[in-house]
Amino acid sequence: MSKQVKAIIIAGNGTNCERETAHALTLAGADVVHIVHISELLTGRVQLSTYHFLNLAGGFLDGDDLGSAKAGANRLLHAPVSGSGEHLSDHLRRFIEEGKLIMGVCNGFQLMVKMGLLPALNGEFRQQVTLTFNDNGRFEDRWVYLKADSQSPCVFTRGLDGIYLPVRHGEGKLVADSPQILDDLEARHLSVLKYSTAEYVPTMDYPANPNGSAAAIAGLCDESGRLFGLMPHPEAYVHRTQHPRWTREPKLPEAGMGLWLYQNAVRFIRRELL
Repeated sequence: MSKQVKAIIIAGNGTNCERETAHALTLAGADVVHIVHISELLTGRVQLSTYHFLNLAGGFLDGDDLGSAKAGANRLLHAPVSGSGEHLSDHLRRFIEEGKLIMGVCNGFQLMVKMGLLPALNGEFRQQVTLTFNDNGRFEDRWVYLKADSQSPCVFTRGLDGIYLPVRHGEGKLVADSPQILDDLEARHLSVLKYSTAEYVPTMDYPANPNGSAAAIAGLCDESGRLFGLMPHPEAYVHRTQHPRWTREPKLPEAGMGLWLYQNAVRFIRRELL
């Protein structure tokens, strides 16, 4: 296997954060970073298997006309790959079975839950939760504090206690099929990030919790810790100048907090997959 960390970002049909994501991956130390239109995967011109880290960027897939990322989820689940006799979902399943990483941000997180990639309780890739309209019925564009679960298996949040990131979404409220699913997420420490106060105490209170998400959940991982999704945008805070108070807080470190998630992913790939 190549000794280079190779990351892919799927673009097209309404994504709009692919360039910021590519920049974050490059800063984090990925050796190869490719923005690939989904059509290149569906025609077979690009092979998902050649990469270690799949990124599903933010945006508004298909205009969110059927609900956030629902049309995009159906496309990835059912679209055939030309000349292979397979669907793109077959390629995704092998990618996961090989122990590789997937990260979905905002619309990418919505995509993952509607495909059933998260939370994938008991290894079942079927939809168990969704992300729906914010309680206030408005698009939210603000910065939030997030408490990280130190007991989570999540590869991306290792070593983190809390993080400060921007949100920008209209459909970020996580709801589950049943109370039992929420109980399982808590018991298995898969609710890896929660909206919190500035002291990193999880909260349901607006505006710290911008959408009313159940149990204040802002991000989930699967039981392997290699599949991860979150509503806030880590790619939007990879340098101190992106912080809303950077001119008033001269002691901010050069690297923004969002970069930590990508750095953890790159370190994991170098340690476990190369």
